[in-house]
Order: sequence, then structure tokens, then C-alpha cells
Amino acid sequence: MGMLPAAVSLRAASGGLEWLTLEEAAGMVRRKQVSPVELTRACLRRIEALNPRLNAFITVTGEQALNQARTLEAEAQRGRIRGPLHGVPVALKDLIDTAGVRTTAGSRQWADRVPARDADVVLRLKAAGAVLLGKTNLDEFAYNYTSETSFFGPGRNPWDGRRSPGGSSGGSAIAVAAGLCYAALGSDTGGSIRLPAALCGITGLKPSYGRVSTEGAAPLAWTLDHIGPMCRTARDAAILLAAMADPRAPYSPLPTLTAILQGGVESMRLGMPRRPFYEALDAEAASILAEARKVLAGLTAGVRETVSPPLAYSPEVPDLPVHYMRVISAEAYAFHREMLARSPGSYHPGTRKSIEGGAAVSAADYIGARRDVERRRAEARDLFREADLLITPAAPGPAFELGKPGGLVFLRNAAPWNVYGLPSISVPCGFTRAGLPVGMQITGPAGRDDLVLALAAAWQEATEWHRRRPPV
Repeated sequence: MGMLPAAVSLRAASGGLEWLTLEEAAGMVRRKQVSPVELTRACLRRIEALNPRLNAFITVTGEQALNQARTLEAEAQRGRIRGPLHGVPVALKDLIDTAGVRTTAGSRQWADRVPARDADVVLRLKAAGAVLLGKTNLDEFAYNYTSETSFFGPGRNPWDGRRSPGGSSGGSAIAVAAGLCYAALGSDTGGSIRLPAALCGITGLKPSYGRVSTEGAAPLAWTLDHIGPMCRTARDAAILLAAMADPRAPYSPLPTLTAILQGGVESMRLGMPRRPFYEALDAEAASILAEARKVLAGLTAGVRETVSPPLAYSPEVPDLPVHYMRVISAEAYAFHREMLARSPGSYHPGTRKSIEGGAAVSAADYIGARRDVERRRAEARDLFREADLLITPAAPGPAFELGKPGGLVFLRNAAPWNVYGLPSISVPCGFTRAGLPVGMQITGPAGRDDLVLALAAAWQEATEWHRRRPPV
């Protein structure tokens, strides 16, 4: 507390600290303008006030977070800064293992499970100085897109509590959007970071496949799983990604935030693959994205229509690629088979039905699907012959009502990039007349997370959509 100036104390008392960006909060800690303890208390007050209504968190580690914050505050006073997240409170999707803290995956199956070890990404966050606030709500074992299948109850969109925040990383999106933390981690197998980010009006990045280790996170489908940052800004996402990136990943190391932002976007060529991404859009979303295209054209070397990914779509599920469906079904079944046989009643009925469907995928079909995924990833550079980055809607429309799911079309624009393993980010690009956010998706070549982040940051420099706060 001794390092907290009076002006900042007044800001905290009026409820201002929780709306800092991660970058701002970390900078203030480094400059000794604010205490990690005060940042943590601001978030915990917000959680106490709003979580009963929003259901963003399954587990809140308040005392543990405050103890971490006190240790980090003492280190900062001595001039020791562990890393770029020193003293900043963040949250974790509750399928990422935390030593000594229960990790439930939103399921009755794991309601009392307490891991002995931290996931790889948790170790990296701790090494970077993050304060861990707790574990956020999610669709059970990440196998849905509505945030309604959690054993711990549905999450609620902070822009309209009657609506879904998207899934499966809905709790993380709610927590960031409602000011309960400065950033959160999500996982993404077919849009589970980007869809909640779009529907809750925040920034959500699915990094290049393998950029961030998934070791210690409950899998949905090993071939398609990604862990990534969910933040208020692209700059925050860049900071968090650098802290959590696996140095063993098969890509060039990430540039610094300064280098990313100095790269400039004026010479970037942007492409718009029309089919299927721009088909059957909500009318307001289509209009908002058309306006966004005009802004992007002024920031870059221009926007043009480009070739669409040559993916075959499933006859049974026409909104999703057929090989994507086979891989996710078979791999999810492989992980859950023993638990399913032992205690089928401990699953949400919808989750159980999805898992059981994977038993019908033959070995030959699975092998063929895996080979197709590898071929697509090897050929992904062909998508960028005419453009440096691709621009698509993150979702076909704004958030749907709880209990009235919008259909798998809400994953249609996200899942292809899991097949290709490409870096892809959702950023706010406007609001409907009802005050619901709309997201724009930026996708880049494998390993070029920096290009995606650079354009997203430039977009947010030129617009104000990411600065809006929900009415909670």
C-alpha cells in the first residue's frame, strides 16, 4: 500500500482500476504507481459483486491471489520485476491444470479434481509475474459453443444477461469484458476463443498451432486444440502471448511488442474470402463489416476478394469441414472413452451425445482425416498468394439468447483456421442497435502471429469499439 499514490487510490475507490488494460496495469506496477495488491483487490471486489449474476468463475482463489500479490509487491518495491505480467491479475479457463487448485473442466466428472502439477502455460504465467485470480466457467470439457453445458451453470453475456457469451471459453470472455480481470486464457478447438471474444466485445487470439503448449490442459481434440489470450486489446494479447509462448515451438521467436507495432501495416494486402464466410450474415453484422472494410482499406494497401480455403464440408453438418468433424469426434471419444464407460451419468446429456458419436468414426476415416489436416497445413501458404492477411466475420451475427442456440453456423467462420493451424484473432468492429458487439476476424500465415497482432493493433488505434464497457 505504501507505493500507491493518493490519485491512484481515489481511482481505485471509484472503481477505475479494473478498467485498465493489461499493458497499463503492468506499466503502473513497474513505475510503482500502483500496488499488485490493490489491482488484485479491485478485481476481487468486482468478482464478488458481479459473479453471482454473470457466473464467469467456477473457482475464485482470493486469498491465494492476495498472497501472490503481496509477494510480488514486495519484489517490486525492491526493484525486482519477474516479467511483463508482474503483479497483474489474470484468470484461467478451468480446463488448465493448477497445482493444488481444483480443475473441473466444467464437468461433474471432475468436480473435485485437484491436480498435483501446474500446466506448462501456468508455469510460464507465474514466471512472468502474473497473479492468478481463479478458474473460469466453460462448456463441459469445451465440447459446445454456448456456455450452457457447464455442471456449474451457464455463463451470461455481460452486454445482455439473457444472451449467451459464446463458448466454450465463455467464462474467460465474460471476466475480461466485465472488468473482473485484466486478461484470461482460453482454449480454442473450433472457435472457442474467438466466438466468445466476438460475442462479448473483447479481443481473442488463437495463436499458430503449437505456438503455446497445451500440456496440462484437458484436451478436446489434440490435433486442433490451441490455448490463447483473451484481453481488452491486441497490444495486451501480444504481451500475454509473448509471456506464454513455448520456446520449443517450430516458429521464429515472437518479436517484441515494440517491433510488432513498428512494423507498420500500410503495405499489407488484405483478402476477403467470400465463401462461406460472408454468406447468411445477420443484416446488421453485414453492414458493420462493410464499414470496417472501408477503414481497413484506408489503413493498408487495400482489400480485395481472394480464394476461399478448398475445404470439403460435412453432409451431416454442412457448416463444418468434414475432416474437422471426424478428427474432433474421434479424438474426443478417445480421451473420454474410459470415463464414459465408468460414469456416463456424470456428463451433461448434450456432451455425452457428442462424445458417443465419436465411436462411429472408423480408424480408416480418422487416418484419412488426419492426413487431410496435415496436407492442408502444408499447403496453407497458398491462401496468402494474393494477400498478406485474410479478413472475415468472426461470427455470422451477435449473441443469441440462452436456450436458443444459433446453430453450428456460429463456428463456421472459425473452425477452418483450426484445421489449418493458422493464427487468427477476433476484435470488436461495431455494435448492433440493441447494443450487442460484432467481431471481425483477422487470419495470417502459420507462425506470423506478429502480422495478425500488428493489424489488430492498428485497427484499434483507428477505432474505439474495444473501449466500450458493458452495462453491468
